[in-house]
Amino acid sequence: QVQLVESGGGLVQAGGSLRLSCAASGSIFSITRTGWYRQAPGKQRELVATINSGGSTNYADSVKGRFTISRDNAKNTMYLQMNTLAPEDTAVYYCNAINLYGTYWGQGTQVTVSS
Repeated sequence: QVQLVESGGGLVQAGGSLRLSCAASGSIFSITRTGWYRQAPGKQRELVATINSGGSTNYADSVKGRFTISRDNAKNTMYLQMNTLAPEDTAVYYCNAINLYGTYWGQGTQVTVSS
């Protein structure tokens, strides 16, 4: 089992920045990929960014150049630095982890961008 806890969401004006954190615990040694997803009201959950065990990253086109995913292995924590935020980035952001035994999700953190 892997437990994930997100933090860092909040209300920010358009053009501003936020940094989300995802603290992992449990069977973290077996994680092969972690990532961030988001779900806006009335929409399906969508991929934002991922980082695999080798450090390779992948981004949704809508966030390329604005968001940066990273991790601190010593702290068992993953981050999402979000810059130049826009109202369309408003959503609940979820942390995700995959290992040999399954897929795990955090409880989500709300990000609201005002115009």
